[in-house]
Amino acid sequence: MTYARVSNARKSGENVMTVAEAQSPAESVSRETAVVCRGVTKVYGSGAARVTALRGIDLKVTTGELLMLVGPSGCGQTTLISVIAGILDQNEGECVVFGNDFVNMSTSAKTRKRGEMIGFVFQAFNLLPPLNAMENVAIPLLLNGVKRSEALGRAKEMLGRVGLGDRAKSLPAQMSGGQQQRVAIARALIHNPRLIVCDEPTSALDHETGHRVMELLREVALGEGRSLIIVTHDARIFEFADRIARMDDGRIVKVVNSASEL
Repeated sequence: MTYARVSNARKSGENVMTVAEAQSPAESVSRETAVVCRGVTKVYGSGAARVTALRGIDLKVTTGELLMLVGPSGCGQTTLISVIAGILDQNEGECVVFGNDFVNMSTSAKTRKRGEMIGFVFQAFNLLPPLNAMENVAIPLLLNGVKRSEALGRAKEMLGRVGLGDRAKSLPAQMSGGQQQRVAIARALIHNPRLIVCDEPTSALDHETGHRVMELLREVALGEGRSLIIVTHDARIFEFADRIARMDDGRIVKVVNSASEL
């Protein structure tokens, strides 16, 4: 079901649920649990410099779901996705991603598991300027020990899936912002991660390009039973979400099924 049909179908049902009741979409009951956060707290610093970034976060995400985290700057969104992705350890609570608790892993095990399970799409694309599109996309495979020839072949195929098969040998400086973002998406998907995490993927893009990127994310990222979590301040793309979790002061204050309910 497309995002538009999902949105229209939900308008006839219950509009606003409590955070506890709205932990996963109603149509996803039979889907696999991807992420579970229970009572997650994250603190930076100590004493007078102590800052509490997350205050008891409870959240559940299922496979096949696109969840957006929205709210004012500094409300804890980036910290939350960093905890979910195993980049940061929480101080209290539990965060389990496809049955894996990063806190209980060694640094090497955490790095390896993150490289297997999670794909990242960054706001600034983070493409390496000296490498062409195909080489940039191949990086996760090379880091996971795949032979260069195989990695480049798979990277070229993935670029074709995002509509850039003819730009495989182009350098980042030779591509538009939208094309660079599609290269970043291809890189995030190349190793078949089960969770895709995006930090402001459309903030640097114009309206039309931003919508094309979101359509691509929904089609490619969610088409194979993955989960997608997006941090965004871009209200233009809220319509693509299955659910939207609004954060404020380190807490999830509301989870809704459409932007009109925020």
